[in-house]
Amino acid sequence: MTSAGPGRPRHQQPSRPGATARDEILDAAAELFTNQGFASTSTRSIADAVGIRQSSLYHHFKTKDDILEDLLEGTVSAGLKFARSVAALPAGSPGTEGPAGSRLHAVALYDGTQLCSARWNLGVLYHLPEVRSTRFARFLSDRQELRRLYGELGGSLPATPKGTDGGDFTFRLVESLIYLRADGAVGPESAMQAADAGLILCGLGHDLPAIRGASRALIDGLA
Repeated sequence: MTSAGPGRPRHQQPSRPGATARDEILDAAAELFTNQGFASTSTRSIADAVGIRQSSLYHHFKTKDDILEDLLEGTVSAGLKFARSVAALPAGSPGTEGPAGSRLHAVALYDGTQLCSARWNLGVLYHLPEVRSTRFARFLSDRQELRRLYGELGGSLPATPKGTDGGDFTFRLVESLIYLRADGAVGPESAMQAADAGLILCGLGHDLPAIRGASRALIDGLA
């Protein structure tokens, strides 16, 4: 038996990604929540998957809801941080002089790439009944802010057909990658395809090659 820290004996050598026992707990919980369901997963089964005692898990997380909250936050934190940076770019700064729609495309491409490349497809947990409670208010607020930023970027596009919320449609297209991934239908170009589809809905399909180039440059400059 090795030690994971004071008072936290470990039954075996670490076998999961993560620099800390907390990271390993999150990885194990993510696998179990997505594969067998949140309600069907106990804290004991999470501890067993990591190779620690159940009491040791409580050193890091008081409840299973605390674990779920951290995991859900991780699905939106990077995309939200990037979207905030893009939305805050002042006029005339690098990345704002590209073709119309470049900023929305960059946010969609970056966000979609995060959803497609994460180790576990945690977005499938968004619609759990438990997640609708005020217990997860921070995650729900962050997700709503991300959606609002999509809407603002789409709403500023002159080519968007009247009455069409291109930014919100783009947000929905990006989140649809979660369910495509669950069906095994996500490939290397899926995030780009979702971002492209959003811009087509905004009436900018004719300028996609230039938009893609400016979008990638924006990601390289900010991410």
